Amino acid sequence: MKSIRGAIAVVENTNESIINSSKSLITSIMDLNKLNEEDIVFALFTVTHDLTAVFPAKAFRELGMMSISALDAKAPEIQNDLKGCIRLLITINNDLEDIQHVYLHDAKKLRPDR
Repeated sequence: MKSIRGAIAVVENTNESIINSSKSLITSIMDLNKLNEEDIVFALFTVTHDLTAVFPAKAFRELGMMSISALDAKAPEIQNDLKGCIRLLITINNDLEDIQHVYLHDAKKLRPDR
């Protein structure tokens, strides 16, 4: 098993923005790593304290992926953290050798080495 990290920011605190941003993050991770639903064991989302409109894991269901266990959690409040940030950790049952972690929009600041 391996895990893939990703994040997207700055997301607005609306159902549409959170779900669409989550879908974008999910599909980017899956496309770059050539994954399908069966490769994913589970997913863990965290959101910054300012995102309260909807659970980002709902995006998996809206993408038609019903078999993936997904959990949402509140990220710790860290001074100077990004606002409107969704982070995602996907655990896969696949022996990928070249994992592509994904940081979209302002979340690129989290990993300037990527």
